[in-house]
Amino acid sequence: MLPGIVLVVWYLRETTGGAWGEILGQINWIKVLIGIAATCLVASSNYVINEVLDAPFDRLHPEKATRPVPSGQVKVKWAYIEWIGLMIVGVGLGLLVNIPFALTVFFLWVMGCIYNIPPVRSKNRPYLDVISESVNNPIRLALGWYSTGILAPDNSVLHPTLSVLLAYWMFGAFLMAVKRFAEYRMIDDPARAGEYRESFKHYNEERLIESLFFYGAFFGMMSGVFIARYRMELVLATPLVALCIAYYMHIGFRENSAVQKPEKLYREKKLMVLVAISFAVCTFLLLVDIPAFSEFFEPNVDTGASAVPSP
Repeated sequence: MLPGIVLVVWYLRETTGGAWGEILGQINWIKVLIGIAATCLVASSNYVINEVLDAPFDRLHPEKATRPVPSGQVKVKWAYIEWIGLMIVGVGLGLLVNIPFALTVFFLWVMGCIYNIPPVRSKNRPYLDVISESVNNPIRLALGWYSTGILAPDNSVLHPTLSVLLAYWMFGAFLMAVKRFAEYRMIDDPARAGEYRESFKHYNEERLIESLFFYGAFFGMMSGVFIARYRMELVLATPLVALCIAYYMHIGFRENSAVQKPEKLYREKKLMVLVAISFAVCTFLLLVDIPAFSEFFEPNVDTGASAVPSP
């Protein structure tokens, strides 16, 4: 959600030109905190149903078989009650933020259902498994944006720009595809991999690597659209972002790679440092003008286009 909040701060600065205190004062930070809590609850609901419905397959995984649900330590009926309860409370909190936020957080839950529940169960379908899971990235960015309650000058709802949403989606798809690649390599048995995950009956290392190039290229192109249209200063951050992507891919090739368990990635100290530096630099370049640099890329022909961003 944090990139969505940062984008709102950038938008307010570009459109109002006010002081930082005035800009930050336009955001209802209490509702932002409520929105974060609502998102965590709905995401937790999705994780519950994921654990329950994946249990028969996790028993075939060399490590996941010991988790509480596949190992029989959880009463499934209570897990279903928790799944629905977390969603109701999360969406209810979302209504305290605003209607666009509540609808978006409910959409996050719906996508969890599409990903996990038969007969759709998109996680079983090659490529769609990655696309449908990583759509949570732009949804969460939008949740960060809507949680601030920012409105257009005519008091209509403002939406984040499409290029950012698509870039964030494809960035998430790249991360998810690396996870799939690492899982496939770890199992190291196509027949067993297909039993564990239906999509692995189609995947192989070559196809997974090809998909990685697709997601990475799409991310780069959509990021370039945003940079060229709104913020040329971000060009300076592209080597750092590219280094993060390359290093993440490097981790994906390791034995028992940490990318299989995103919750354990904090142990990858070098990656955490690279991500922290990249995010800090991107935020700085998004919010701080470097006139000499941006003017260098200005076209010589006056097109008459407005410089004011319009999400």
